Amino acid sequence: MTDFFAKISIKEIGTCFAVLFAVIDILGSIPIIANIRSKVGVIQSEKASIVAGVIMISFLFFGTKILTFIGIDVESFAVAGAFVIFVIALEMILGIEIQRDHAPEAASIVPIAFPLIAGAGSLTTVLSLRAEFSDINIIIGVILNMLIVYLVLRNAGRLEKLIGPGIMSVLKKVFGIILLSIAVKLFVSNIGALFVQNF
Repeated sequence: MTDFFAKISIKEIGTCFAVLFAVIDILGSIPIIANIRSKVGVIQSEKASIVAGVIMISFLFFGTKILTFIGIDVESFAVAGAFVIFVIALEMILGIEIQRDHAPEAASIVPIAFPLIAGAGSLTTVLSLRAEFSDINIIIGVILNMLIVYLVLRNAGRLEKLIGPGIMSVLKKVFGIILLSIAVKLFVSNIGALFVQNF
């Protein structure tokens, strides 16, 4: 345990934090969060942040083993995440309603905690970081990101008012297209590997 904490490095923490912050992109997700919040009324910021953090840290240690145990590879996991992101993006761009579950508790977990925060991109990034950095520094990087996620989720209403309904509407469409692009990229970059594995 002493050796575990002895590996703490400010430089590594900073790098892990920056990489995960860019991948999670919680600030860029404000229009998405506002869209979900308008449908469910409230987002349980504490639950969403804790669940997302637990998922990411658990995936750091057990991700590959869990997926292998249940017979799912990382590529299939990423493709599944791409479909969920695709649905959210369509709702934002077209102004339609596909998801019918309006329970705040459910929305705080899916799609906020997963796959918006702890999605295929951030989970695979966590696994990639483990090849270069110590586990303790990645964990601290995850926790710091979850603190920012919590603050953004908790103040989503104020941030939405600050931006204004007109700009928010435009941003919702723009970020919906960006989200759609991410979904397509996730799908295309992983579907090829699935075909190679199975054929």
